[in-house]
Amino acid sequence: MSGLDAVEHVVVMMLENRSMDHMLGYLYQDTGNVSPRGHAFEGLTGQENCQGVDGKPVSVFPITTETADAYFMPGADPGEGYAATNNQLYGSKKAPAAGAVASMTGFVTDYAVAIKANHTKGWYVVPGTTPDMIMGCYTPQTLPVLSALARGFAVCDHWFCSVPTMTMPNRAFACAGTSQGHLDDKTKSFTVPSIFDKLSAHGVPWKIYGDTASPLTRLDFPDTSAAPLSHIGRFANFKADAAAGILPAYAFLEPSWSSTGNSQHPNYNVALGEQLLLDVYRAVKDGPKWAATLLIITYDEHGGCYDHVPPPWGAVGPDDTVGESGFDFARFGPRVPTVLVSPLIEAGTVFRVPDGTTPLDHTSILATVERRWSVPALTRRDAVAPDVGAALTLTTARTDDPLAGVTAPTPPAIPAAMAAQVSHLQYVHAALLTEAVGEENPRLPADLHTNADFQHYIARLS
Repeated sequence: MSGLDAVEHVVVMMLENRSMDHMLGYLYQDTGNVSPRGHAFEGLTGQENCQGVDGKPVSVFPITTETADAYFMPGADPGEGYAATNNQLYGSKKAPAAGAVASMTGFVTDYAVAIKANHTKGWYVVPGTTPDMIMGCYTPQTLPVLSALARGFAVCDHWFCSVPTMTMPNRAFACAGTSQGHLDDKTKSFTVPSIFDKLSAHGVPWKIYGDTASPLTRLDFPDTSAAPLSHIGRFANFKADAAAGILPAYAFLEPSWSSTGNSQHPNYNVALGEQLLLDVYRAVKDGPKWAATLLIITYDEHGGCYDHVPPPWGAVGPDDTVGESGFDFARFGPRVPTVLVSPLIEAGTVFRVPDGTTPLDHTSILATVERRWSVPALTRRDAVAPDVGAALTLTTARTDDPLAGVTAPTPPAIPAAMAAQVSHLQYVHAALLTEAVGEENPRLPADLHTNADFQHYIARLS
C-alpha cells in the first residue's frame, strides 16, 4: 500500500500563533532555499523588510541561540485579530479590495501598537522589546527539533491558516470546516457537527488529548461535549496508547495553555514547545504502529508574527453564513509552519500543491481524514481542500531516525511576572468549563486571579 491507504493512524499536534517565516523561514537558507531532494522552498533570503515606525525599512533578522531572550521572542504578544491581520498584510485595518495582493509590510507598525496595548493591559513584556523585533525569525540551530522534523520528513511551505484572524475561528475550521461566520475569540464554542462526530457515525475511533488537563477542544462542539470519556485523555494517556499500539485512527493533541506552558504562544517559552514536539515524535516513533502513522504538526494561526508570502484569494466559503465585519471567507490567512512526519515520506520533501489549485490549509487535515476513512465532507471548504496523501511517496517504511541525537533546547527560566499571568485561552477554557457545570448564569469565581488559580480551577472541573 502507498499514500493514505498505508496510514492507519493520523495524529495532529496543533500549537499556537506562529508564522511560517518566524519558525522555519531560514530552514534551507544555507542551500539557497533548495532542499536535498531539489525541491524549491519559499523561505527567507534575508532581503525581506517591512516599513518601520519611522518610515524606514526594517529588515528580517535571524534569532540565534545567542540572541537575548531568544525563546521569548518577539518579546510581547502581537496583534492577531482580523483588523490587526489586515493591518499587517495590507497596511490598513480595513478589508482590502477583492483580489488585492498583500504587501506584507505592516508588521512592524502594527506591532508597535500591540506593544503599547500589552503594557496598557498589564501583560508581561520582555524588557527592551521594540517594534523591530517582530522581524526576528528562528534559525534551525535555535529550533533543532522542529527543524529536524521539517528536514527529515516534509515541510509544507504553502500551508495557510483558514481565516486571517484569531485562534478559535481557525481551530473551528480545523475541526469542523467552518467558524460559522465568527472572526473573534469572543465566540468560544460552535453549534455545528465536528469531524469527531462524523468519525463516530462511521465507526472510526478518535480521541482528543489535552496536555495535563481535559482538552479545551472537547468543549468546543456539542458532539464532543456529549462524547463518552473514552474519547478524552491527557498527554500521559497519549504516550501510553502509542506505546501499546492502540492509538485511535484519529488523535488530536493540545498543548498546555498557561503562560508557563508549552503552546509556544507569543511571548511564552518556545523551548518548552520544542520539548513537547520531541516527546510527541518519540511517542509515535518508538511505538509499534510507527510505520502506519502520519503525524501532522501545525499552528492554528500566525499570531501577528512576520511572514513574507501574501495569502491567496479564491477560498471557498464554507457555508452561507454572513461573516463578521463583512468578511466573505474568500481569502486565506497567513502561512503557518506545518510539518508532515511519516516513515513513508522521503527526507528533504517540500510539499505543496500545484500553483493555481486550492492551497493547503487547516481543512486539509479534515480532507485527509475524510478521504482516508471515506467520511463525507463537513462543509464546502473541506470538500474542495487538498489532502496530504501525495506526500507519502514510499511503499516501504524508512528505518532511519532523522532526530537521532537531537535534543530540545534547555528552557530558560520564566520570569515571575510572566509565570503569574493568566493566558487568554485559560480564560476561554475556564469559562467553557463553568458553562458545562450547568449553572443558569455561569460566572467565573471572583477569586481567580493568577495562572496558578486558573490551573487549579481547570484541573478541578476537568
